Amino acid sequence: MLIDYLKGLTLGRALLWCYLIWYLVMAAAYFDPSPRLWLTSVGLSLVIGCALILSVSAPQARRLDRWQVFRLFCIPFCASSFAALAKDRGFILIFSSEVLVSASALALCAVFLALVGLTRWLAR
Repeated sequence: MLIDYLKGLTLGRALLWCYLIWYLVMAAAYFDPSPRLWLTSVGLSLVIGCALILSVSAPQARRLDRWQVFRLFCIPFCASSFAALAKDRGFILIFSSEVLVSASALALCAVFLALVGLTRWLAR
């Protein structure tokens, strides 16, 4: 159930969800339909994701779960496509020069973190 998932989220996992929220807001605001951009991001994701799998895998270690593997491929995809979408758009680090876009992303992250906190508080 969603409430059980939210109340069991670690801080690290909650922050990863905020990264995804941030990415989705920026990708929606600055979407570029160019297949080249997305195919390049997929290609980089495959190359870097495989390298990350190799770097965290050890013969004696437990197997990575499917969500860990997904994140090891998803994060490079998001990073490379974000960089391409933000290029020449006046970004300062990860912040859009359009204040409303950055404020929207921050607000959605705050709402998500508040929801996580509320589910934990209600579980006590």
